[in-house]
Amino acid sequence: MKIKIALCQMNVVDDKKSNNQKAIEMIKEGKKQGADLAILPEMFNCPYENEKFIEYGETLENSSSLKEIAKLAKENKIHILAGSIPELEIKDNTRNLYNTSVFFDDNGNILGKHRKMHLFDIDVKDKIYFKESDTLKAGDNFTLIDTKFCKIGIGICYDLRFVELSRILALKGAELLIFPGAFNLTTGPAHWSTLFKSRALDNQVFSIGVAPALNKTANYNSYGHSIAVNPWGEIIYQAEYSEELKVIEIDLDEIAKIREEIPVMKNRRTDLYKIEEK
Repeated sequence: MKIKIALCQMNVVDDKKSNNQKAIEMIKEGKKQGADLAILPEMFNCPYENEKFIEYGETLENSSSLKEIAKLAKENKIHILAGSIPELEIKDNTRNLYNTSVFFDDNGNILGKHRKMHLFDIDVKDKIYFKESDTLKAGDNFTLIDTKFCKIGIGICYDLRFVELSRILALKGAELLIFPGAFNLTTGPAHWSTLFKSRALDNQVFSIGVAPALNKTANYNSYGHSIAVNPWGEIIYQAEYSEELKVIEIDLDEIAKIREEIPVMKNRRTDLYKIEEK
């Protein structure tokens, strides 16, 4: 089965309405080019800054951003992975913020959501320091979306680095792993493409990452370079730094072929080791 996917590498600015409008424009253009699924970047409606996560936080029920995406999905008959937004949850008088991705089908219905499981807390000496845990709470659930195309595993950015997450999703039947992300100018050149190739090769699946474009005026500079990798570990497409829309086509039948040629999944020594969910 073949799927056409729109990678929406949009420039995110400090204005929610402008970001939402840009997302709408790119998704509409992707649909014109035949896309079945459109993918937005991590924090597509919000600058990637802890203070902005607080300022832009929305509950899923009252999110102006997600309401527009749901409407767009229904009107244009296209599936949409709404990158991620800062999700505000108010429960028992407690306010928590999550980095949350929501998947819509082509009727505008929510098929699932993913809260980033691994928070981006890093300190690369003399290069970059960031702690998502200063404002965000980690999610605890594996996210597998059952679509009419295939089962799709979802992670967000830093989740990509943890091999167990992708393997569990693949063992549950995911044929496509999607990670909206926003690697920076230190970690991006060093690890972005290698990690996507690795997760595709580890599990013999397709892996896709969609990032915001590089905005040099922002406090946090996204590496861009949205990417799609096939189960053989080949890069199907990789963007550069600037804003762009790219529609790619993947053929899910490649997975069975490659798994027959190199039966990694069958040859695992489950008599000696296993991965368990909590």
